[in-house]
Amino acid sequence: MDSAINTINFWTLFRKMIKYNMKVIFGSRFIWFVLAAMAFYFFIAITNIYDNDTIDEAFIYGLQITPGLLLIFYPMTFGIQNDLDAGILEILFGIPDYRYKVWLVRLLLVFVLVFLMMLGLTVMSYYLLAPVSIFELAVQVMFPVYFLGSMAFMFSTIIKNGNGTAVVMVIIGVGLLILSGMFERTMWNIFLNPFEIPNRLNEMVWQEIAMKNRIFQAVGSLLFILYGLFNLQNREKFL
Repeated sequence: MDSAINTINFWTLFRKMIKYNMKVIFGSRFIWFVLAAMAFYFFIAITNIYDNDTIDEAFIYGLQITPGLLLIFYPMTFGIQNDLDAGILEILFGIPDYRYKVWLVRLLLVFVLVFLMMLGLTVMSYYLLAPVSIFELAVQVMFPVYFLGSMAFMFSTIIKNGNGTAVVMVIIGVGLLILSGMFERTMWNIFLNPFEIPNRLNEMVWQEIAMKNRIFQAVGSLLFILYGLFNLQNREKFL
């Protein structure tokens, strides 16, 4: 009997956590990032169709990275700021193991929802632009999206201000775009396009570089998240 009551209480708390975090993820400003993502997608797609450029998997991969970054930018950058503005951060810190019970749920929700949105965008690309491997392309796009999203989460726990974190991430993003030309043929290129093989480079060599790049980004994302969760232990720095 007690176990049944505990299970009911757990699921009630779990549903409330999801409901609150959904409000944070889909805050009043999130819709503008969704609209910006869709506007960017259609603008670039229509422009390239009008110019008769080649529409293939490599193009669609590059087309969808920016919308993915826009979708994950708001919840990862402004999540803690929204908690502070709502006056709920102190209550959340009162929950034992706050960083695990609240933020891990939020991070999971953000990652899953953004992936589903990108999967929908890939399906749209399949029917509107060119036949592509829907699941594979969506998964590949999520590597840089998760990497930069996890980095934004980490910086949000350090800076503790949404606008400040946004400025830092924009500067880092511009810097990484500039460096992408230098690291184009290496595993260190955050914006590496696995579907676009550079000229005069063996396909097997490129596949190995792309695999190492994905491992690097996956490990980097995990380290960013763990460091951000570790920062959330410093209650006095947030309140």
